[in-house]
Amino acid sequence: MKSFGTSPADSLIEEHKAIRALTELLKLEQEHLISANVEGIAALTEEKAKAATQMAELANWRHNALAAAGFEPAEASMQAWLESSPKAQSAKKSWQELIELAQVANELNRVNGTLINKQMVRNQNVLNILQHGNVQDSNVYGPNGQTASKSVGRHFVAG
Repeated sequence: MKSFGTSPADSLIEEHKAIRALTELLKLEQEHLISANVEGIAALTEEKAKAATQMAELANWRHNALAAAGFEPAEASMQAWLESSPKAQSAKKSWQELIELAQVANELNRVNGTLINKQMVRNQNVLNILQHGNVQDSNVYGPNGQTASKSVGRHFVAG
């Protein structure tokens, strides 16, 4: 990892790069999820893990710098450090931008998780059809108004 100075703000430029890289990977992952490109999704797994590891290392460095400056080594302490340090005025904007980028990445990750869950439900329904001839928990209502499984099996007539 790159060597930084002693200020908690010294890693912000690298953190910006890391969060932008992760955001781009999440956008690409979303495109692959929408197009059901399983190979594309799998190819991103290692890159995403590397980006997340780098971000964690940078945050850990910043936390250590905060602790050395007398603050709690946590995300919430960064704002307090920025408010207390006259040298940190230029870092305030950079920190706010980093928070905004992190929120964008978090939302992309949330949406991607939703897309993954929907795909898993679809896959499970297809497996249920193939294995049992019906979609379990399909919430189809029968003539009596009660929930019933919808049979999708094939019927053969011998004759």
